[in-house]
Amino acid sequence: MADIAIGVDIGGTNIRAALVSVQGEILAKVSERTPTDPLLALERVIAMARALDTPEVLGIGVGIPGRVDVDSREILSGGILNLSGLDFVRRIEAALGKPVVIENDCSMALIAEMRIGGAKGYQNVAMLTIGTGIGGAVAHAGRIYHGHKAAGQLGHICVSQDGPPCPCGRRGCVETFSSGTALRRHIAEAGLSVVTIKEVFDMAAEGDDAAVRVLRQWAVPLRAALDNIAATMDPEVILLGGGLGCDAARALADLPAVAPWFCPAILPAKLADDAGVIGAGLSIFTADAPSQEKRARGKRARGKRAVLVNGVPASGKSRLAKALSDRTGWPILSLDGIKNPFLQHIGPVDRDFNRTLGKASYQAIWSIIADAPAGSTFIIDAWFGFQPKAQLENYIDAAKVGDVAELWCKVPGTVAGERYASRLKERLPGHPGAEYVPELITLADRAEPMGCGAVMTVEQTKEPDMEVILAWVWQVFDRQ
Repeated sequence: MADIAIGVDIGGTNIRAALVSVQGEILAKVSERTPTDPLLALERVIAMARALDTPEVLGIGVGIPGRVDVDSREILSGGILNLSGLDFVRRIEAALGKPVVIENDCSMALIAEMRIGGAKGYQNVAMLTIGTGIGGAVAHAGRIYHGHKAAGQLGHICVSQDGPPCPCGRRGCVETFSSGTALRRHIAEAGLSVVTIKEVFDMAAEGDDAAVRVLRQWAVPLRAALDNIAATMDPEVILLGGGLGCDAARALADLPAVAPWFCPAILPAKLADDAGVIGAGLSIFTADAPSQEKRARGKRARGKRAVLVNGVPASGKSRLAKALSDRTGWPILSLDGIKNPFLQHIGPVDRDFNRTLGKASYQAIWSIIADAPAGSTFIIDAWFGFQPKAQLENYIDAAKVGDVAELWCKVPGTVAGERYASRLKERLPGHPGAEYVPELITLADRAEPMGCGAVMTVEQTKEPDMEVILAWVWQVFDRQ
């Protein structure tokens, strides 16, 4: 078997993965429930892809429920499941040793529909996938249109400024009125005792006013969004896909366009829930050379990135660094991680020699970063204050680190002293002993961050909010 790829479609309810041929045939398929935790979702994607992997697989395409920068292969944001900030692509590539392509999930579905489905033969197409939320994608001249980075967020066309709040931060997006989630809300508010959309259609056909009202509440905002798409994009056809695409097309059939100017052909997609995995698999074969070259140029042009997890001894640096690494896959370089193996082999040393080893370890950390390729990201766990700020700035410049985010681990002196004293038996000979505790208490109360980049203070007397910390780190890197 040759010319096959793995396609993965991450939905709000299920993650689907399949072996897909170059002709768009599904050769094998698995499905799992989507975890609500982003890291667990990533781990499930890796496990499902690994279960399908064979030596003949050329790569893995993944449809992402959110905004994606295809060129940099970064997830910019998400809605129901936010996968941004996980170093998603690198972790899958490291786990499976195969190239990875990511796209917005609806764009993946549109790739499949244009190749073998409802939009075959069309060059200019808009598509909405209606399920838990509403995804969107646009094709122009036969190719997915990305705009600056992430065009096609059609589920976030605003149809009522006073409407329900949306995960994107605004109110009244069509997703809040016409998604599967919204349909369940309309049914509940109408007091209907039904489980499926088919039951609503049956009741409406029998003249039930509440059922008719539910269908109008669901379909009228969608009709307005489609008219806006027609007015701005003038596609040859608009496809409605996802689990509720056919039902939405049926509900719209009784709602003519408000203005005769905007009457695009509205068709149900043909590939149903398989569209996402098929398109994701096909993306491996259709990834264009110009886009790959642009991505390569962008990666070469970007400098390296460093997260300085800084704080006095016993301030919680190592635990915070590990939590950040667990969520991103970024490697940790720590002073003790380099220094301790030497102490184990050398044996007991005095404090001056320990400090010399610390300086050498510090230099080794920055030498490793200097030798790493452009675009690399490292987490550095250290008490940076033991060396002058000018030295740190020189190391940053020499290693060609362009983006620096500093997490300052703040802890009262008494807390640092108590923690240090409680761990004395765990420390290797050569580290300062109990006599260092009074000095540490004073140091912790007057220590300050290095300030070689953006700084976030993390109160280490309580559990850190890793989601907030991770969002801040990515904001710093994106801004810089």
